[in-house]
Amino acid sequence: MMKPQAVDLNGSRAHACLSRTNAAHLPRRLSRALALGGCAFLLSACEAPLNLSGVEQELENPIRRTDQIQSLAVTDQVQVAVGNAGLVLTRPDAGSKWQRHTLDGAPNLIDVDACPDGSLIALSFERQLWVSDADARQWRKSGLPTPENLLDATCAPDGSYWAVGSFSTLMVSRDGGANWGETSLNEDAMLTSIQFLDQQTAYATGEFGLVVRTDDGGQNWQPLDYIPNDFYPQAAHFRSREQGWVVGLDGMILQTRDGGQSWQTERTPVAAPLYGIADTSAGLFALGENGTVLSRGAERWEQVDAPALPVWLRSAAEQASGELLIAGGNGTLMSLPIQ
Repeated sequence: MMKPQAVDLNGSRAHACLSRTNAAHLPRRLSRALALGGCAFLLSACEAPLNLSGVEQELENPIRRTDQIQSLAVTDQVQVAVGNAGLVLTRPDAGSKWQRHTLDGAPNLIDVDACPDGSLIALSFERQLWVSDADARQWRKSGLPTPENLLDATCAPDGSYWAVGSFSTLMVSRDGGANWGETSLNEDAMLTSIQFLDQQTAYATGEFGLVVRTDDGGQNWQPLDYIPNDFYPQAAHFRSREQGWVVGLDGMILQTRDGGQSWQTERTPVAAPLYGIADTSAGLFALGENGTVLSRGAERWEQVDAPALPVWLRSAAEQASGELLIAGGNGTLMSLPIQ
């Protein structure tokens, strides 16, 4: 991707123009006028035409350096990446080119998830849930009637939509986003993740080590013991009702083997903040700051040999090609072999 060309519009070129005139022989008032504003005429004579070809080429690219890609979803029909300013990138498979779309109003999209029927949902920071058909081309908006900030959304196995956020808020729509119900755990804490394991069981995690579980499809939520040391999980993944992981700052990863009743720290080779976790056929992967990619094998975490990128990475999804699709800041989309 070509980097936009910088255009120097500071005063140095105006001074260069003045130096080409015999300013010492001009009347004082005229000389001062030229110094303050007369170079507009002189600039037109000595300034080269602006070359915007690099900027134009950048704007023609489907993925740009200004893109901040927050989340990925992969289905049998489409791969989807979402991010800032209404960004939706789609392609049918790993061998195809990305197509760029912008949602109306340019909402800042922070999460995307696939539903059991093949449709997709995307959560925006503006308290909107966007719903698309299976090819992720047509999107409709559903407003979320809450004053709280929402950070994560998921489509449950029964097709209901869920979103979680500040003041331990959980929102649910069971009619495709037409109507919403809202509840709170009455904890002044930000919920950062929600995940359904089946129609009855789901976990939500959040600030201050908060962990809650439902065993009745979200009708009731049971608080569990807090993750130690007020751990702030940036992301969580549960492989079963008993086993799960959370990732966060300082390269920390914790695991539970007893359904969140206790947590054990797992050693990692980095101190960089970790923002995402993905479960694949080749095992777990964690993502974070400074292009960090970790894999978990033989009960320990190791750094993956990946391109050195000075960007944050947040989301990953396994592709049918046997590669891991990874997304993050500065328009980062890359694939790594995992099999």
